[in-house]
Amino acid sequence: METHFKFTKKALETLPLPPAGQRVTYYNRDPKCTGLVLRVTSTGSKTFCVFRRVKGGKPERITLGRYPDLPLEEACRKAKETLSELAQGNSVVEQNRRQKAQETTLSEVFAEYLASRKDLKPSTIKDMRRALNETFQDWLDKPITKITPDMIERRHKEHGEHSKARANLAMRYLRALFNFATAKYTDENGTPIIVSNPVRKLSDTRAWYRVDRRQTVIKPHELAPWFQAVMALPRPDVRDYLVFVLMTGLRREEALGLKWERVDITGRTLTIIDPKNHQNHTLPLSDYLLDMLTRRQTVTASEYVFADNQGRCISNFRYAQANVQKASGVAFCIHDLRRTFATVAESLDIPAYALKRLLNHANGADVTAGYIVANVERLRDPMQRITDYLLKAGGLKETAEVVPFVRRTVEA
Repeated sequence: METHFKFTKKALETLPLPPAGQRVTYYNRDPKCTGLVLRVTSTGSKTFCVFRRVKGGKPERITLGRYPDLPLEEACRKAKETLSELAQGNSVVEQNRRQKAQETTLSEVFAEYLASRKDLKPSTIKDMRRALNETFQDWLDKPITKITPDMIERRHKEHGEHSKARANLAMRYLRALFNFATAKYTDENGTPIIVSNPVRKLSDTRAWYRVDRRQTVIKPHELAPWFQAVMALPRPDVRDYLVFVLMTGLRREEALGLKWERVDITGRTLTIIDPKNHQNHTLPLSDYLLDMLTRRQTVTASEYVFADNQGRCISNFRYAQANVQKASGVAFCIHDLRRTFATVAESLDIPAYALKRLLNHANGADVTAGYIVANVERLRDPMQRITDYLLKAGGLKETAEVVPFVRRTVEA
């Protein structure tokens, strides 16, 4: 509904409200303040705006403010300025859009990034939050356009003194946010408002820290004391979890998140849903693992395979790892168990494609691997061989058939 009259303070204050759910648009007939429009809703909201077609562009409605917070006189002044901009072909909406983008803070960009990236895993989101809070806490409320290459270079150097790997990781996350912002915030022609990614300076100046990939594994001669210390742990859930990761090569969170509904005791398999590479991962169970999981089914009431006797999922391995290290002299992290699995498999001459499937590594540019479908049954023998080796090296299985000696009396 539209109507026209000369705007005055008294007239605006006495305007009737439209019926529920409706809105009325009033146009000012005052020749000294043309183009001013007032939109009134059934809830009593009164908003000043102007409505005019931009030269060579689409019609635009620009909101000026709400009455009476924005007085009539001030609304007229703002309407004249806005209409002048529109008359010159300048889009006020586009200007406001650009200004808003330029004022968007780092935390706001991160929130929009998370809303856009539906495929991010909770662990990745958690690590990104941690990195931002560790490295850029004082930048979270800063407009992203105010973060300069020099600031990034200094911050990278500062945090590299504590941890080169974490400093690099934080900057990679920041680079991803800038790449997202560059694509997200554009003008009406699609031109990025953020022209370049300031994190690029670390590449241009070769300032990235060199961080060698960790290569630690549990060596064959260390497996026996390691197994002995693990088996002596008082908590069976932690003990079983550590052995399970070593004998499956699964990642920490993959094993922790394993639910009974994904374990097929009859078919002797387990399946990890949506792992790191987003390809569901099915593994055969060796004899030892089958016995372990069958036993755990009778003592665990939780939906998770590795939970304590109260059904709570394991979350803290610090004390268990410390106890194992103290008792065995073998220092390790959970991912070392996965590396040990892979190293043992390679030493047993497990075919490369089978090893890839056991570890659920992406094929990448390996075209041949993409044509090979490794049926889970074809992985059963390699899985059993790896388990047997670990059990023998760990002293839990005899390495050869033992033939008892029979004492005989030698006649004189």
